Amino acid sequence: MSDINIRVSGRTGRITLARPKALNAVTWDMVHKIRDALPLWAENPDIDMVIIDAEGEKAFCAGGDIADIYQALVDGNPDIPRQFWREEYALNAALFNFPKPVAAFLQGYTMGGGVGIGCHASHRIVCETSKIAMPECSIGLVPDVGGSLILARAPGRLGEYLGTTAYRMGPGDAIEAGFADYYIGRDMWPALIATLEASGDWTEVDRAAGHPPESPLANIRPQIDANFGGETLRDILATLNADASEWAADTTKRLARNAPLAVASAVELIHRARVRDRIEDALAAEYRFAHRIAEQDDFREGIRAAIIDRDETPKWQHATLDAPSPAQVAQMLMPLGADELDLTH
Repeated sequence: MSDINIRVSGRTGRITLARPKALNAVTWDMVHKIRDALPLWAENPDIDMVIIDAEGEKAFCAGGDIADIYQALVDGNPDIPRQFWREEYALNAALFNFPKPVAAFLQGYTMGGGVGIGCHASHRIVCETSKIAMPECSIGLVPDVGGSLILARAPGRLGEYLGTTAYRMGPGDAIEAGFADYYIGRDMWPALIATLEASGDWTEVDRAAGHPPESPLANIRPQIDANFGGETLRDILATLNADASEWAADTTKRLARNAPLAVASAVELIHRARVRDRIEDALAAEYRFAHRIAEQDDFREGIRAAIIDRDETPKWQHATLDAPSPAQVAQMLMPLGADELDLTH
């Protein structure tokens, strides 16, 4: 049985992630199949829009399938994850730039690689079970799959907060932060999808949308904006340390669980994405970090602690959050020369 179901249904191109037992984690094969379908649908006059959904109730897509990536890192073969990222990021750009409407139905967990497939759609739909996050810093990576651009476009300093703390957004939060657009109850999805398939009329999504639930994130926006406005991670930490509130102490603890170099680099990536505001630039910068971290210990150690051994005690290359210097961050994001990400083919 295939891990993904790609077909034409009525007036729509249909993508259904079909690995519910693996929380629909993205594999190399799934990336290839989606990339192959998109250009054909873009040119097909009988297809008015694309619909992306997933089987199961627990997750739209909880991220990339990193078991093979971990084994490649253990075996000393960093080119395997690098090639996966190159192809995955090309897919992210293709979805972002797709010339027809794309509706993504994001139930349960949408994290990491799932954000790259679902949250570059033009019509991003959440429900009562939706939980969206960019938790890459917790495994030594940075928010990638174009996530740094979504974070950069979030109101105020929500992007810096979400990208460094791995905060899980509910449906109201996801809409507040710009990771989703519409709240529609899960029980209404089958009928809406059937209508879209029959008509190809994406404005049906607008008509079906309900009022989103409250956003806890919006309630703490003043604290976030006041504390996450620094130019570097060290600036943010200094502001948090000067804030005597319980929220600041809890936030510092959240940050401290993650890889210091990744957190510091995430702040810089988000700032760069905010200035350039192009998906291609965001992905290229993310890839520079990913390419280099594939040969360093943090990423392998982060996967080991979170996914393989599950002991949640990673040993990062930097002992404290303030240890990575601005020069080290800059080095991780320098151009790669011949290894730069090429999205032209």
